[in-house]
Amino acid sequence: MILALTVCGSVVALVVVGLFVFGLRRRLIQRSGGTFDCSLRWDAPQPGGSGGKGWAYGVARYNGDRVEWFRVFSYALRPRRVLERSAIEVAGRRVPEGEEELALLSDAVILACLHRGRRLELAMSDDALTGFLAWLEAAPPGQRVNVA
Repeated sequence: MILALTVCGSVVALVVVGLFVFGLRRRLIQRSGGTFDCSLRWDAPQPGGSGGKGWAYGVARYNGDRVEWFRVFSYALRPRRVLERSAIEVAGRRVPEGEEELALLSDAVILACLHRGRRLELAMSDDALTGFLAWLEAAPPGQRVNVA
């Protein structure tokens, strides 16, 4: 009986510590400001393909001329993807269709992009999209920015 209570107590303690670390990590990522909720689909299919598959929920953070993207459900303190402003080409925007509506946040707008020749899609709120496009267009003089 005591062994069962000890094991159960240990499991509950590990779950609580794990949740605490998730919260602490998110707090550390957001500490410097300039963050927004952003789902990412890397190597996105051509329009009309794959439905809602491949989306990963995350948090993006502006860091100078880069956007760093972190998975929400991860313990890593390093970004999973880094997008340089000068390498991003915006191909278009659209609203989620079909299964994507279930895979993404309810107010998401999808921005199709190319980053160093790789097709990717970012899903974010309208406000975050406005900020992202403004950040892209605010490149220093001499940098090319491709916004459709």
